[in-house]
Amino acid sequence: MTEDLFGNLTIDPDAPAGGSLAQADHANLPLAVRMRPQNLDEIVGQEHLLAPGSPLRRLAQGSGAMSVFLWGPPGVGKTTIAAVVSKQTNRRFVELSAVTAGVKEVRVQLETAKRELAHGRPTVLFVDEVHRFNKAQQDVLLPAVENRLVTLIAATTENPSFSVIAPLLSRSLVLTLKPLTDDDLNQLVDRALGDVRGLGASYTIADDARSAMLAMAGGDARRVLTYLEEAARSADAVGATVIDLGTLEKSVDRAAVRYDADGDQHYDIISAFIKSVRGSDVDAALHWLARMIEAGEDPRFIARRLVILASEDVGMAAPGVLQTCVAAAQAVQLIGMPEARLNLAQATIAAAIAPKSNAVIAAIDAAIADVRAGRIGHVPAHLRDAHYSSAASFGHGVGYRYAHDHPHGVAAQQYLPDELVGRHYYQPTQHGNEVQIAERLDLIRRLLAGRENH
Repeated sequence: MTEDLFGNLTIDPDAPAGGSLAQADHANLPLAVRMRPQNLDEIVGQEHLLAPGSPLRRLAQGSGAMSVFLWGPPGVGKTTIAAVVSKQTNRRFVELSAVTAGVKEVRVQLETAKRELAHGRPTVLFVDEVHRFNKAQQDVLLPAVENRLVTLIAATTENPSFSVIAPLLSRSLVLTLKPLTDDDLNQLVDRALGDVRGLGASYTIADDARSAMLAMAGGDARRVLTYLEEAARSADAVGATVIDLGTLEKSVDRAAVRYDADGDQHYDIISAFIKSVRGSDVDAALHWLARMIEAGEDPRFIARRLVILASEDVGMAAPGVLQTCVAAAQAVQLIGMPEARLNLAQATIAAAIAPKSNAVIAAIDAAIADVRAGRIGHVPAHLRDAHYSSAASFGHGVGYRYAHDHPHGVAAQQYLPDELVGRHYYQPTQHGNEVQIAERLDLIRRLLAGRENH
């Protein structure tokens, strides 16, 4: 790509675009790249997408004209599928990374594709990490997809429903890629050990090392091949040909948690965390908390969710939990990570083991529902502001009963608008502190209604 005298970008239609597939023929490629399948039949897993006549096969054979979104977790073959299409189709193949490409680069590629199509050369445009494109960038793609100037293959780890604009999504096919199983990963390991593109039968791997490696990979093909490559290098450094557990452990300090803090996993993990706390499973809650911490989740986000949960799911059943969660949120701000993990854990444990009540959220939502439905009414005259001189002439404040002048500190009078008299929003449960609250509330409501002797 070059600039002319006027600052306009021009591009050689035969020059490869940047991205993970570009310049993939240089020496010393990573094992995961060297072992990338050359055709659909070499792809491991995703059998549900590879049946004869499937959209994916038709796309690779050059007979499909649809645009597709490949949605799945990292390391399951999204980029691999794009690479296979680039080899098997008779179309131009252009790759863009949403991390580095801006609107200007997208426009240039689309203009080039339009010119090439006029000469009978259709283009497959692969956009990696498309969820990182903003709305303006996605809008640029829309006319090209709608008019089939390009066949778009877009890879994303996020649910396209959340990250892709609706007009673009409606004109494309979403293909969901599944996490790879241990059997899938085993097949990849065996292929990499024996294939000349891989380790060329120079190494073997012990069963316990293989099992540990699969567990650490978490269904990620790229990760398992990276671990294998590093373990082979460690073995080679000491003149060994067998990759044992000790060699593997030296090569891989720890398994990185497969969790995208900006992506779909972000919402799934926090959902599992909240539901585990709500369900009082403290062990599950701590597991999901650990997953978020190890993945580098913003601790302030976790703290905010705990503060919300303290009122939404515990509420008055154990009102002290809100204080604990607020204190944890303050501690996160004051001391930061990693020490603040202790405060987050304490708040998580307190919320998980506490008695549960959703009476607070039910109460305020019921009150808001009435207001939104127009059931609002006027402020009763005796409750209106009576601080100005002519208030009494309007009846404002007249007849108001001061609560502290009455037994129990409760004055029997109407506080709700006429339209809502008798409406009860807060309904305490029989859990924790709300047992005592329910007894007192029953007395208060009888006093307010004048049904209790003073």
